[in-house]
Amino acid sequence: MAKAIMIQGAGSNVGKSMLVAGLCRAAVKRGLTVAPFKPQNMSNNAAVTMDGGEIGRAQALQARACGLEPHTDMNPVLLKPETDVGAQVIVQGKRFATMKAREYGSRKADLIGPVLESYHRLAAAYDLIIIEGAGSPAEINLRAGDIANMGFAEAAGCPVVLVGDIDRGGVIAQLVGTDVILPDEDRARIKGFAINKFRGDPSLFADGMTAIAEHTGWAPLGIVSWFEDAWKLPAEDVMDVATRKGGTIKVVVPRLNRIANFDDLDPLAAQPDVTVEIIEAGRPLPADADLVLIPGSKSTIADLAHFRAQGWDVDLLAHVRRGGHVLGICGGYQMLGREIADPDGIEGPASNVEGLGLLDVTTTMSEHKRLALSNATFNATGDAVTGYEIHIGDTVGPDCANAWLTLDGRQIGAASTDGRIKGCYLHGLFASDPFRTSYMDSIGAPVQAMNYDVGVDSTLDALAQHLENCLDVDRLFGLAQTVS
Repeated sequence: MAKAIMIQGAGSNVGKSMLVAGLCRAAVKRGLTVAPFKPQNMSNNAAVTMDGGEIGRAQALQARACGLEPHTDMNPVLLKPETDVGAQVIVQGKRFATMKAREYGSRKADLIGPVLESYHRLAAAYDLIIIEGAGSPAEINLRAGDIANMGFAEAAGCPVVLVGDIDRGGVIAQLVGTDVILPDEDRARIKGFAINKFRGDPSLFADGMTAIAEHTGWAPLGIVSWFEDAWKLPAEDVMDVATRKGGTIKVVVPRLNRIANFDDLDPLAAQPDVTVEIIEAGRPLPADADLVLIPGSKSTIADLAHFRAQGWDVDLLAHVRRGGHVLGICGGYQMLGREIADPDGIEGPASNVEGLGLLDVTTTMSEHKRLALSNATFNATGDAVTGYEIHIGDTVGPDCANAWLTLDGRQIGAASTDGRIKGCYLHGLFASDPFRTSYMDSIGAPVQAMNYDVGVDSTLDALAQHLENCLDVDRLFGLAQTVS
C-alpha cells in the first residue's frame, strides 16, 4: 500500500489544489510514483477521463503533475451545482443523482464506500497518494457523515497537514481556531501546518509561525511565498482567468451563473497578445471586443435568462452589427440558436425557450450525457484539434450544414452564412496550438505561435521548485503514513 498525506485548508480557497499539484510534481522529481486524490469536490469545471467519466479539473491538473492520465478514482465524488440549493452528484465518474443540499447531507455517508474503493485502488498502485480536502475541517456542523475532510482522514487513517491563507488576513486565528474547535480525535490527525500566499519577506512572520506551533503542537513546515506564475496554470475558478492583462486582442466572456468547463479560456489567457476579459453581471459587453465567447453552462436555460437580464443579448446584437465575431461552446452554442426545448424537464420545469437567434439551429435537451475525449479537424485549415465533449442535448438545423469541424468523419458544429458566428460542443479546443493560431487568424486577430502544453509543464516544474524553496518538503513527505 502507498503512503498517504492529506492537505486540508483552514478555509476555502487557501490554495490547496495548487499546493497538491506542486507537491505531486516534486514527488515525481524524487523518483516516486504518485497520484492525487480528492474524495469530494464541488465544481462545474470538469475534465473527461481516460475511463470515460468526469472529475474536477483541478484533479486533472494534479494528474498531469504526476505524469498520469486523469482517472475517475482520483475524484470519486463530484458535485456540480445546478441551482443555489441543489447539485448533480457524480460518483466514480457517472451521474448518480440530482439532490438538494439537505438531501445530500443526509446521504453523503453512504458514499464513503465508493470513495474508499477508489482510494484503495490508487493506493495499491503508487508509492504516495497526496490527498486534497475540501473547504475546512473547522466546519464542525458538517462533520457528521463527512467524506471530504476529517471523515475521510478517519476512515482511511491518514495524517493531515493544515494550510492557512495569509493573504486574506487572520491566519493565526484560522489555524489556532481550527485546533481549538476540533474534537480531540480530529485534532490528533493534524501533524503539521504551512502558510500559503505570503507577499514580502517571510522572515517577518517567524514569530507568527512560533506562536501557531506553541498553541497547537503541530510541526511548522514553512511559508509559501506568492507564486507569481500561478496564472500560467489552468484556472480552478473562472475569475482566476482574469488575473492577468495580456495584449491588445480582446476576448470578452460573459460570466454565467452556472459557468462550466471554462478551460477553453486558459490557452487564450496564456497568449501574451490576448486579454481575456470576464464580464460580471451588471456590466455591458465592451464594444471593442474582437471576439465574444459564450462558454459552457451547467444550467443553459437559466443562464440564458440571466444573460438577457443583464442586457447582454442587446450588446451581443450590437457587436454582430459592428461586424464582430461570436463563438459559443456547449451551453453557449445552445444559447445562440433559435430555440431550446426541454420537454422532459431535465433542467427544471418542462419548457421551450427562445434562443438568441444568431444561429439557425434548435436544441432539444435529453437525459443522456455525452462524455468523450475527441480528436477533430478544423475544416478551414486541416489543423488537428484535441478536446472533449461533456453535454446533454442535441442540436440540429440549417446552419449545421455550415459545419466547421470534422470528428470521426462527422461534420460537427454550426456557423452563420458569413462565418462570423460559430458554435460547437467541443471543449478544450484552444489548447491545440495550430488551431488556436488559425482560428484567431480567421477572425482577423492574429496571435503569435505558442506551445501551451510546454508552458503548463514548465510552470508545474517551477511550482515544484518554488515549494522546495519555501517548504520543508522532506519533512512533509516524512509525515506520510502507510494506511490500510
